[in-house]
Amino acid sequence: MTPRAWLTALCMIASVAATAQSASLRTELVRIAEASRGVTGIAVTQLETGDTLSVRGREHFPMQSVFKFPLALAILDLADKGRLSLDKTVRVLPNDLVPTYSPLREAYPNGNVDITIAELLRYSVSLSDNIACDLLFRELGGPDKLEKYLRKLGLTGISVKATEAQMATGWNVQYTNWCEPKTMNDLLVRFFTGKILGTASTERLRKWMLDTPTGSARLKGRLPAGTPVVHKTGTSSTNEKGIAAATNDAGVITLPGGGHVAVTVFVSDSSAGLKDREETIARVALAVYQHYTKN
Repeated sequence: MTPRAWLTALCMIASVAATAQSASLRTELVRIAEASRGVTGIAVTQLETGDTLSVRGREHFPMQSVFKFPLALAILDLADKGRLSLDKTVRVLPNDLVPTYSPLREAYPNGNVDITIAELLRYSVSLSDNIACDLLFRELGGPDKLEKYLRKLGLTGISVKATEAQMATGWNVQYTNWCEPKTMNDLLVRFFTGKILGTASTERLRKWMLDTPTGSARLKGRLPAGTPVVHKTGTSSTNEKGIAAATNDAGVITLPGGGHVAVTVFVSDSSAGLKDREETIARVALAVYQHYTKN
């Protein structure tokens, strides 16, 4: 056999092995997903190689607060283009402080305070603050403007129709803010690799998503302590039937040696308790982490 033939044969063997390994991981992820007592969508992308796989990757899942990540992208894009200053202050009025999850309201219970756009972004992304989120929507011009921004990025597998306040008006409204797992992964990869925002804005948003205290039992839950995870969570309430519409986490995990893997896990319409729903996400992340650290 000629050297060229040997090389071709070795490449074919490597390709078959890689395909078998990916199939094995997908089988494991399907098994984990089945234990969620709901519908689970998963997308995985290894950034350096482009290796991808998914489970229900093109189905629609309610995002809940995961949509605060693309909202931050849209706001930071305006800043990068000089159309909005992050130092601009927004007056937070008492009637803005509606009953909802909001560390901002806890910090300023009486309102009548000026908060910069940058600080609203930190509250919204890192602390998942609902009031800060809707104040940013007001600056942007509403969900329609966010959808138009996402379409300009070429993303059709995502829909944003409602603010946090609008989602609170009825159970089914949250389903109008949906995303395909594969689309969220695409957005994560493009953001993380600097293909959407300028360098300073990319680093700023990475830091907010890295430093977030939310979701410690989800993507990060079973990973080795100290593993960097740049991510955004989303969580719905549970209805009278004991169904949770959304328990989500989407982010980029840094692997030993400097590689990166994007993982989106959306657990929808689950009758399991919060601990079990989060455990599903944690087990997916661990399986992916182990797959890419041993190969």
